[in-house]
Amino acid sequence: MKKKDIKVVISFRRIGPYHVARISAAAALYPGLVALESTATDSVYAWDTVEIGLPFKKHTIFRDKDSLLATTKEVRTAVWSALDEIRPDIVFIHGWSEKAAFAQLEWCIKNRVPRVVMSESQEIDASRNIVVETVKSAYVRSFNAALCGGASHAQYLGKLGLPVDKVFSGYDVVDNDYYSAGATRALADEVKNRERLGLPEKYFLSSNRFTEKKNLFRLLEAYDTYRKKAGRDAWQLVLLGDGELKQQIIERVEQLGLRDHVLMPGFQQYDVLPAYYALAGAFVHASTTEQWGLVVNEAMASGLPVLVSDRCGCAGELVDEGVNGYSFDPYNVAQIADQMSLVSSSLEHASKLGENSKKIIVNWSTARFGQAVECAVSAAFETGNMDIGLLQKIAIKSMYLK
Repeated sequence: MKKKDIKVVISFRRIGPYHVARISAAAALYPGLVALESTATDSVYAWDTVEIGLPFKKHTIFRDKDSLLATTKEVRTAVWSALDEIRPDIVFIHGWSEKAAFAQLEWCIKNRVPRVVMSESQEIDASRNIVVETVKSAYVRSFNAALCGGASHAQYLGKLGLPVDKVFSGYDVVDNDYYSAGATRALADEVKNRERLGLPEKYFLSSNRFTEKKNLFRLLEAYDTYRKKAGRDAWQLVLLGDGELKQQIIERVEQLGLRDHVLMPGFQQYDVLPAYYALAGAFVHASTTEQWGLVVNEAMASGLPVLVSDRCGCAGELVDEGVNGYSFDPYNVAQIADQMSLVSSSLEHASKLGENSKKIIVNWSTARFGQAVECAVSAAFETGNMDIGLLQKIAIKSMYLK
């Protein structure tokens, strides 16, 4: 079958701006591609809705309801109806964390349609229970191929039972050109843009949802330690984002006496982000657990040195120690502070690290996602129809009850 005749479905819970960049790269190879999103809105991400000018078809299952709030029956009925209408030749399914994914897999099994699991899970992300892992293995082994982040994600999929020659990396990419061009524009009128956004001359940038795993309290402690060492030469800290811990973070900033040194501009939409990256001195991502960390890709494409928790899936792929940044133990406040000092102590060193970030991230472009999709399609078709045993079917149904 020729590429132009293959109807590919790529599914996500909700399609945001960075999904569009990836899907567009795949759609350039498969013109009949359909992007399937479970819901048009949710309470986690405040992205603007993306509808106009898309280079692919988009199908939304639940427009007026969060899919996570729907019953199992509602999800299965809606998902099956959507796939019956689209009639795909192959389906890329996002992970194993929601009912829509299980319903998509069931539809594929029933209709003998090849399927590819998209995963950015690592074994170190959480403590593992043998019963849960056994069920998860049955789920994963029901796929023809996989698309994942990098080596640590591929290793985990292999441990769950998917053949390594059916696993392809390149899932976690952003539109590098968008961030690079945006950074260039912002720096072309640097003084005006700093004033417009209320940004200091030198600052560390961190962009997160304000949740526990983002480790922002330890980051604040590390920043406080760094400031005490650096004195008048200390950079400021800008925290982009919003979330359930916002008030506690504000209170902690006050307790540490950092009100005049920590800025919290809130959640920023896609069109504004490149300027925040461009005007920063370095980027810090301190999560205690993080499947990947696309904000690191964005920072590198914008030309920033990066300080990244070694628990982030991207650390082993994107951080070259001492070349474009450093990785750290997210529980080690002193280490984070020392690395902040290391980067900010020399503008020449920081600039060199940032230039190297731009070189490294070239290998993680949207084109890589498109190529990985192409490889996964070929591998899935080579595998052909898979017979799913009774135990696997029971395992898949049991995942609805998580």
